[in-house]
Amino acid sequence: MDYLWTPWRYKYMAEAGKQPECVFCVAPAQKNDPETLIVHRAAKNFIILNRYPYTSGHLMIVPYAHTAELHACDSETVNEMMQLAQRCEAALLAAYKPDGINLGMNLGRAAGAGVAGHLHLHLLPRWFGDTNFLTVTGETRVHPEDLATTFQRLRAALGA
Repeated sequence: MDYLWTPWRYKYMAEAGKQPECVFCVAPAQKNDPETLIVHRAAKNFIILNRYPYTSGHLMIVPYAHTAELHACDSETVNEMMQLAQRCEAALLAAYKPDGINLGMNLGRAAGAGVAGHLHLHLLPRWFGDTNFLTVTGETRVHPEDLATTFQRLRAALGA
């Protein structure tokens, strides 16, 4: 096979940076968690699935406050974010049994932030051998479940 097509990714690429509103500000305001993929709401942050995940279970912890810089967050927001990261770690371990989990933030477009104006913490379950020729040479990922299934699994695992 010479070409692998991922037309679902085109919409993301074509619209990147063109949305008039911040996706992380719009999602919680819509009050439709299954549609926006918000699996849990806390006082200062919410947990949302990555709509374009690298692996199944890829989620993000996002402050409600629109800020691009970690140092601009108040201590209550950062403390809650870390408490939610602990809960997410436990939920991912229970629901997916990964071999490891990546946690990280990309602050600013030069650092790789897809949504540069609103910081967010990624939690990404990893398995030995989860990168293969499709990911490396074809820039394509194969997921064993759809986002609706991931949403239900993680919502249950988080007790939300």
